[in-house]
Amino acid sequence: MKKFFEDIKKDIKFKSAGPGKKLTEDTSSKPEVVQSSSSSKQNRYAPSEGAQRAGAAALARTEQQQRPKVHTSHDAIRNQVKRELEAEAAVVAEKEKAAAAEGSKVPVKDPACLSVSGVYFTCPLTGATLTKSEREVHIKEAILMRFEEDAIEASVMMIYTFNKDREKVKAAVDIINKYVDNICKNPTEEKYRKIKLSNKVFQEKVKPVEGSREFLEALGFISVMLPVDGQEEEEEFLVLPEQSSDALELMKEQRDRLQRGEPVRAQLDRQPQAFRPSSDAQRFELPPEFYNLTAEELKREQQQKSELVEKNAMLRTKAMREKDEQRERRKYNYTLLRVRLPDGNLLQGTFYAWDRLPVLFAFVRESLVDGWQPFELIAPGGQKLQESEEVALAECNLVPAALLTFAWDAAVQADIAAAGGKSPTLLKPSLLETIRTLS
Repeated sequence: MKKFFEDIKKDIKFKSAGPGKKLTEDTSSKPEVVQSSSSSKQNRYAPSEGAQRAGAAALARTEQQQRPKVHTSHDAIRNQVKRELEAEAAVVAEKEKAAAAEGSKVPVKDPACLSVSGVYFTCPLTGATLTKSEREVHIKEAILMRFEEDAIEASVMMIYTFNKDREKVKAAVDIINKYVDNICKNPTEEKYRKIKLSNKVFQEKVKPVEGSREFLEALGFISVMLPVDGQEEEEEFLVLPEQSSDALELMKEQRDRLQRGEPVRAQLDRQPQAFRPSSDAQRFELPPEFYNLTAEELKREQQQKSELVEKNAMLRTKAMREKDEQRERRKYNYTLLRVRLPDGNLLQGTFYAWDRLPVLFAFVRESLVDGWQPFELIAPGGQKLQESEEVALAECNLVPAALLTFAWDAAVQADIAAAGGKSPTLLKPSLLETIRTLS
C-alpha cells in the first residue's frame, strides 16, 4: 500500500508521507555552530557543565514535542487521505463560489425563487448525494476506502476512473494482460514473475497509469531490491512468488475483471418532484449549474438580449434559424422538464441535455402507479414524442426547460373504462407524500 499512496499524492494533493517514511525533515543532525573569536571574548563566563546538560535536555524535550507523530498504519493513512480530500473539496467549492460572485456581476437569483435548488449527483459506491464540485473528490475517496474490502476491485476502479486518457489506460491494461498470460503459460519460469521497474515499457506504459501498480500488488506482486548484471547498485523489481494451479486460475479471473473495468461516475440525481396544478407551470427559474457557460459569458449573454430580440424580429431563412437554435441548445448541460398529468398535477425531473427520449419515458413510467400502460408525451407546439426514438432532448427543443403534456393511450383507456377499471391516482404515493405548490 505504500507505493499506492505515494503514486496518488500528486493527483489528490495527499500531503502526508507513505508508511514508514518520515513526515518532517530529520532534525537529529544539527548543523555545527561555529563561534567567532569576537563572540567568545564577550562570553567570559561560560555556563557550568550541569547547566549545559540541563539546557540540552530541555531543548531535546521541546524538539520532541514539536515533532509530529509518524503514522505508519493503513488506518492512519486512510484517515489522512479522507481529511485531505475533504479539505480539497472545500477549497474547490470555495473557489467556484468566489469566481461566480466576483468575476461575473450576474444578478444572483433568490434561491427561494428557483425552480430547482441546483444540480445534484449520487455516488454509486456510497449512495451519497453530491454537488458538482464534490463528486470527483468523493468518488476518489470512496475508491480508496474500498481497498480494505477488495483490493482488486479498488485498483481496477482506480485505473479506469483516475486516468482520463482512454488510450493510455488500454495500453497499460494490455501490458498487464501480457504479464498474466506469460505467468499462466510458464508458471515455473522465474523471469516471467519478475518486473523490472526501470524497464522502458513499464516506465512509459504502465507506471504513468494510476492504479496499475496497485493492481499488480493486489495480484500478489511484492517489491524487492535485486542485483542486476553489470551494475553495482540493486534495482527495484515487482516479484510474484510461485503460484499454485488454483492461484493461477484466480489470477486469470482477476485479469478478466481488469479487462471488463469501467470508470466510476456519479449518476445524475433527477430529483423527482410532484407539484399541484398551477398556472405557473411554464415558468422556470434555473440555477447557474444548468448553463454550459462561465459566469462572465452569462453576463455577456444578458447584455446581448436586446440585440437577440431585434435579430429574431428580422426575416431569416429556415437554415439560419436552425443554426441559431443549435447554438442556443449548446449553452446548456442540463434541462428541467415538467409533465402535466391528466389530473392537473405536475411531475418534474432533471436530465442531461443529451439524454435520449427513452430515458425521459422511463422516468415518467417509474413515477406512475400504472406505469405499465402505454402513454404519450406531447412537447410544446404539439409534437408527439416517440419513446422508441433515440433522439437527444436538446434535439427535440426541450432544453433548458419545457412543459410536456401527458396523455394515456386512448384505445387502452377505452378498454379499461369498458371493464369498469380506473386507477384513483396517477403518481406513486412516495411522490404524493411530498407534493408541493409552485411558488
